[in-house]
Formats: sequence, structure tokens, C-alpha cells
Amino acid sequence: MLLELFPHLSALLIEEVERRPDKVVLRARARATTVACRCGKGSARVHGRYVRRLRDVAVGGLGVVIELCIRRFRCENPACSAVTFAEQIEGLTTPHSRHTPLLRGVLTQIGLALAGRAGARLAAAVGISVGRDMLLRLVRALPEPDVGHVEVLGVDDFAFRKGRHYGTVLIDIATHRPLHLFNGREGEDLAAWLRDHPEVKVICRDRSSGYGEGARLGAPQAEQVADRYHLWANLGQAVEKAVNAHRSRLAEPPPGDADTLAGPEAEPEVVQPPRELKIVTRLREQHAAAHDLWAQGMSKAAIGRKLGLHQATVRKLVDARSASDVVAKSLQRAHIVDPYVGHLHRRWNEGVRNAPQLYREIQDLGYPGGELAVQRHLRSYRTGRGHAPVAGPKPPSVREVTSWIMTHPEHLSDENADKLHRLRERDADLDRLTLHVRKFAAMMTGRHGDRLEDWITGAEQDTLAPLASFATTSAVISTPSATACPCPTGPAPSRAPSTG
Repeated sequence: MLLELFPHLSALLIEEVERRPDKVVLRARARATTVACRCGKGSARVHGRYVRRLRDVAVGGLGVVIELCIRRFRCENPACSAVTFAEQIEGLTTPHSRHTPLLRGVLTQIGLALAGRAGARLAAAVGISVGRDMLLRLVRALPEPDVGHVEVLGVDDFAFRKGRHYGTVLIDIATHRPLHLFNGREGEDLAAWLRDHPEVKVICRDRSSGYGEGARLGAPQAEQVADRYHLWANLGQAVEKAVNAHRSRLAEPPPGDADTLAGPEAEPEVVQPPRELKIVTRLREQHAAAHDLWAQGMSKAAIGRKLGLHQATVRKLVDARSASDVVAKSLQRAHIVDPYVGHLHRRWNEGVRNAPQLYREIQDLGYPGGELAVQRHLRSYRTGRGHAPVAGPKPPSVREVTSWIMTHPEHLSDENADKLHRLRERDADLDRLTLHVRKFAAMMTGRHGDRLEDWITGAEQDTLAPLASFATTSAVISTPSATACPCPTGPAPSRAPSTG
């Protein structure tokens, strides 16, 4: 009966079964009377015995331990270097192992699926006690899988520690199987790997210059294309920059302004340019200083030490092509007072100028911040840098408008679709931007690579600088075929593209 339940123990003679609260113990010995030495000669001369304990797969939620009586034999071959040897039972024992092959295979699969801590918790739940380090050792002991024939290679980076330490992963796009990992994002490692795999025909990557150079040197025969995810993400960044450049036009004009301005007696209003914020001045100075030091050949770490800035700040300044890019990104950040600006505007226009009183009013509305932030917000009204507008609907943010443009028209709510329609009617630039995005989405989802050249030409000839920059630097990667648009087997974009 036991052999029917445990067919892998057919070579054993089970003498006793003991059930304990936490496990089942099987006491057994080998059935064979003659055992072969490693030299190949059989022996029946028993030199001694000892008990070996093997752990097996769980039964009924309890772990199984096999207490196996192992015999040590004398080798009868005078030419053999082994005087004595311990018997090994085929399919059950291996030298120095404390697990049966069946249990080892189960633990290896758990380690592959869940790694250390999570795998140990799952094993304990099914009656197998194992440490996280043991699971990781089993995974590391597995032989490296054969890479095989790779025609379409995916290259991307990943973060060991976000913002500080990155690596590179290579993926077989056809099978979605990871092939190799590199420490860092340099092109030399990629080039070396590609030289060993000349069968690669297509390299699907982001627009990193390091990956581009590595692909060119290691696989000059391969066609380099951008995957759909990075194309859509880069297009979204370009759209956000373009919308941010037009953020002053996002608010709907008050009802009567158009008639007043169009009247024959309307006189142009002289508008004094607002004073620049201190943070804007500081960002411009830091951007200029960082680029001067970078042009002198200093590293980003040295620039950070020189200017007293964090490494992430230095990287942001150096990577920005102009100070306006850094300033725009800083100015469009959400502020803790933003949800209550409408109430402050209305009360200010009603003649209430007392900051503590306004602070108490919005505090009753749920404002979680302090009074100092309210005072700073009202200071812009007092100094003329941010005149409080007449109470009205709050203009949409840059990210809201970007989201409307980048979302499929069928997925927009009726309210947001109406807001985008009115915005496009007021602003011809944003209308053209929306048309460009939707043409690109239709081309990408429909895989119409033959339309790419015309789209690039149209984007470059338009006055939308961020979109033109995307068209020249992101939409096309230097390849033997300039019409290689999205890779057909690449990953899907993170947001459903607009095609209407």
C-alpha cells in the first residue's frame, strides 16, 4: 500500500511508520543485497551501517522524513582506490544530499516562482520546513538556460535602487524570456553580447545613446527600432511640454471679455511684466552653472560637490536642454493650497484681505497645511505678481489637458471631451497638437509604418517645438531602414492611444 502512495520509494523496504505531531517518519533499508562500487565491481561484503535522514515531499500537510539505514561495503577490486564505499539508491539519494530528488524539484520550483521569503512561507503552509537561503541556493544551482536563436532582442534598463543604481536586461521578444542581466547601462556590455549572437536581426530599445552605440558596434547588421511603450511615453512627455508652453491659454475667458475687447472703443491694456519668482531665478542660475561645468569636462558628482547640489538635481539640470524645461516642470507642480485657490480668489475679490481669517476659512473646508503657505499664496496678489482673477471655473491643469489629448476619444468622459473640444476651438496650436497625436496613435496601433515619414515631416514643419523634437530624436532611431516605427512584437503602451 505504501509503495502505491510512494512509487519513488520502490527500492526501499519500509520497516516502520511513525506519525508525530509535526511529521511522518519512515524507517527503511535498501532491498538490494549487492551494490556496485564506483569502479563498477559489485560487492556484498558489508563493512558497517549508519542511519541517514532524508526529507521527502509532504503528505497530508505533514513533512515526511525517511530514516534510511545505509550500508558501507568493502570494494573487492584490488585496483580500486576506494577501500570502502556507501551505497547510493538510484533515484532517491545523492552524495551529501538531505533531500530526495522529488522534494528538491518541488523546492526549486517554489524558489523560482516566489524566491526566498515568500517561498519559505508557502512551503511552510504545505508542511515543508525550509529556509529562504536554501531556496535561493537551489535556484542559483540551476544550470544557465540555453539562449538559443534570438532574432528580435529587447533592451531596457531597470533599477536596483531608483535614481542611483541601474542595470540592463535583455529579453527575447518572441518568447518574452529574459536572456541576460548587466550591471549598469553602458553600451560596451551590450556590444560584447551581440557579437556572440550574430543572428539578431532587430533590436527593440529605448532612445538611450549608450544602447544605440552598443547596438551599432555589436550588431551593425541589425535594425534598431523603438518599442511602443517608449514611443508613447516619450510622446506624452513632448505633449506635456507643448501644453505647458500654452498654459496661460487653458482658462476659459470670462463671458463678456470677447465682446468688450472687440468693441470699437476698446483700448489695449498695458500689462506690466510680472517679477520673476526667486525659485525661477535660482533654477536659471543653477542650470547655467551646471552646463558650464559640464562643458569643462567635470562629472555630475563633481558638479554636485562644486555647487552643493544633490546628484539627482545635477542630473536634472544637465539633462535639460534649456532652463525653461526645468522651470516649467517646477512651476506646474501641485501645491497644497491649490484645491482652495477658488475660495481664496472669491473672498479676495469680495474685499477680504486678512490672511489669518482666510486661513481659518479654508481650514474649515479641510485645508491640511499651515498658515504660512496661505500667506505666501496671498503675497503674490499683494505684490502684483499673481492678480486674483474674478471668481469662475478653475482652469484645467497641464497634466489634465495632456491626459485628455493622450486618451482615446471613446475613453474620455463626456465632460472631459467637451472641455477638450472647447479648448481646441479657442487654441489652434493645441488643436493641431491633438491632431498630430491622434494620427500617430492610429499609425502605431494599426502598424502603418509607411506613414511615419509623412508624420515626421508634418511635425517638424509645425511650430510646436517639443513635438518637432520628439519627431527627430524619438520617433526614429538611426537604422538601415528609416521607416522602422513601432516594433510589432514590442510591449503595449501603458495607456490606450487615441485614434479618433
